[in-house]
Amino acid sequence: MNTHTPDRPLRPIRSFVLRTGRMTAAQKRAIEEGWPKFGLSSSDGLLHFSDTFSRDSEVVFEIGFGMGDSLAQMAAAHPEQDFIGVEVHRPGVGSLLKQIEEQDLSNIRVFAEDANDALKYSIADGSLSKVQIFFPDPWHKKKHHKRRIVQPEFIQFLRSKLKPQGIIHLATDWQDYAEHMLEVMSNAEGFSNMAESGDYAARPSFRPETKFERRGERLGHGVWDLLFYKH
Repeated sequence: MNTHTPDRPLRPIRSFVLRTGRMTAAQKRAIEEGWPKFGLSSSDGLLHFSDTFSRDSEVVFEIGFGMGDSLAQMAAAHPEQDFIGVEVHRPGVGSLLKQIEEQDLSNIRVFAEDANDALKYSIADGSLSKVQIFFPDPWHKKKHHKRRIVQPEFIQFLRSKLKPQGIIHLATDWQDYAEHMLEVMSNAEGFSNMAESGDYAARPSFRPETKFERRGERLGHGVWDLLFYKH
């Protein structure tokens, strides 16, 4: 496995803002001990999932897993699937690796770099069963909207990485961003909306509800899920 520890992203960050943050001793130890087993780097080239996970299975790719709680829950609930997460926030990487250790999860691997690089250099075209982006930075100021990760060009890039019938699952708690996501996905070539209503989907049972999400709901904040499949 890759022995490079994620002291910094390998290339300039484009999809996310790098927030260093303070790491706990447990997170630092989790990176030191867990990275050689579970860490991935785009510098190592194209992945062969059967080698990466020592089996053939459906592979889910999550962009921006935060502190990793949701991704770890999904991996624990679906041991028949394999999961790859990418996150540039180093404490989040440490947190996920800690949860992998505590829950003895073998079906997660981790990139600590920009998603564009991980996808471009390490993920073969037509290989992913699902790409999920939950609560990405909304860049709520209008002048910053161009920095939002959900853009037509990026969605087509993701389409190239998905298998036929592969799914893009998006979620946000910003209504303005939800409307933007729906417009982008509805106009995206090669995708169809999975929601019967033709717009937003109810939160599927396989997406864990986060503490942040529950707090927002108590305050009256909405959450919007979008699920689209590749033709």
